[in-house]
Amino acid sequence: MGRKMIVVLNDNEMSISKNVGALSSFLSRKLSAPLLQRLKGEVENWVRGVPKLGEELAMYVKRSGDSLKTFFTPGMLFEAFQFTYVGPINGHDVGEMVKVFEQIKKIDKPVLVHVLTKKGKGYEPAENNPTYFHGVGRFEPETGLARKFTGAGLPSYTEIFGSTLCKLAEKDRKIMAITAAMPEGTGTDCFRSNYPERFVDVGICEQHAVTFAAGLATQGYRPAVAIYSTFLQRSYDQVVHDVCLQNLDVKFFIDRGGLVGEDGATHHGAFDMSYLRHIPNLVLMAPKDEAELARMMTTAFALHGPVAVRYPRGTGVGADVDENPKPIEVGTGEMVHEGKDVLIVSVGSRVYPAKEASMELEEEGIDAAVFNARFIKPLPQKQLLELAENYDRILVVEENAMAGGFGSAVLELLVDSEKLNGTTVKRIGIPDEFVEHGTQKELRSMLGIDKDGIKNAIRELVS
Repeated sequence: MGRKMIVVLNDNEMSISKNVGALSSFLSRKLSAPLLQRLKGEVENWVRGVPKLGEELAMYVKRSGDSLKTFFTPGMLFEAFQFTYVGPINGHDVGEMVKVFEQIKKIDKPVLVHVLTKKGKGYEPAENNPTYFHGVGRFEPETGLARKFTGAGLPSYTEIFGSTLCKLAEKDRKIMAITAAMPEGTGTDCFRSNYPERFVDVGICEQHAVTFAAGLATQGYRPAVAIYSTFLQRSYDQVVHDVCLQNLDVKFFIDRGGLVGEDGATHHGAFDMSYLRHIPNLVLMAPKDEAELARMMTTAFALHGPVAVRYPRGTGVGADVDENPKPIEVGTGEMVHEGKDVLIVSVGSRVYPAKEASMELEEEGIDAAVFNARFIKPLPQKQLLELAENYDRILVVEENAMAGGFGSAVLELLVDSEKLNGTTVKRIGIPDEFVEHGTQKELRSMLGIDKDGIKNAIRELVS
C-alpha cells in the first residue's frame, strides 16, 4: 500500500538459541563478506565527501533501489518487497541510530532498518551465554551465577524429559526430536548432542514442526515434538488435521503446562488440556512427579498414534526415576491417599498439594481421599464411576483453565453416566481470565490451587 512505516530488523544472529533457517543464513553470508564491507564503506565515505551535497547524496544512495549496495547486501531481498532498505548499521552506536531515525522518519513509504547488535551486549556473562540469560532467574550481578533456590540440586521436569528421551532413542532408532528454536528450553539439547542426525530445529515455526513431524511419521519415523504449552497453541490446526485426523504416530511433549511464573500472561500454559482433550485419536497425560513423567514417556512410545504428555515448569518433588520405567495402562489412575469423607480428584502438578492438604485436614477431623487420574484423555472412567458411587462430595483440582479442562471432563463423565444424583462436585483451577505476572507460588496461592487453597475448598465442600 506504500504507507509510511518503519520496520527494524534486529540482527543479532539469535532468537533464543542460535538462529536456523535460510533468511538467517542469507544475512550472515552477505554481511560477513570482507569485499562487501570494504566496498560499502568506501562508497559511502566517498559520497559523504561530495561538497555540500554529501549527506543528502549518501541518504539518496541508501534509498535508491539502483544503488550498488542493493546488489551486495540483503537490500536486494527487502527492496523486492517494496521496502526502502537502510543498513546495516551498528545498533549499539546510539548517536548513529538517532541520526538514522531522524532521517528516515521523513520518508513517506515503508522503510526497513537493518540493525546489527550483539545479544547481551554490555554485560559479559550475558554476552558469553546469551541463551541462558534470555530467560534468567535470580543471579548474582557481579558474577552472573544463578542464586540457589528451594529445590536446588533436583533435576527439572525439562531435564528428566531430555535424559529419558535420549534413553528411549538409544533403543529405538526411529525416534527423532523436533523443536522450534528452543533446544535448551525444551531439554532437547541433550538429544542434539547425542543424536545430531535425528534432531531438527525448525526455527520459530511451531506449525511447520508439527506438519514436519506428521510427514516423518508417514515414513515410519517416531517424532517427538517438544514445544512449550503456550506455543503449541500456534499449531492447533496442524495437530488436528495433519496428525490426529490421520492418526499418525507423533508424540507431543508439552513443557510449561500450567502457570510458569515470571514470564507472565503470554507464557502460562493454561489451555492445553482444554484444546487437546476434545481431539479424536489423541491420548493426553499429565504426571504427578518426575518418575511418572518417565513412565508416561515410555507409555507414549509403547502406543501407536498421537500422544501428548504435559508437564510443569521447574523441579518436581525428588521422586526416584527408574532406570527402565514401565508403561502405564492407558486410562488408569491411582489412589494416592485413602479417606472416607470426601474425594479429591486431581491430575499433574496438583496431586502432591492435594495429598498434603488431605493429610493436614486429618487433624481437623476431615478424612479426604486423593485420586491421581493421570489421564485427561481417556479418563480413568471405570475407577471414577466406582468412586462416584462411594463419595457424595467430590473436589476436582487442576492447573489448567476450568473452561473445557480436566474438571469439565470429569463432570461430563458423571452427568452422562447419571452419577450426579445427590453428589456435590466442586472445581478449582485457572479461572476465565489471563493470569498476571508473578512467581508460581504466588499465583497458585492467588488462584486457590495450592495446598491451602485446596484445604479451603474442602472445608467449604464438607460444610
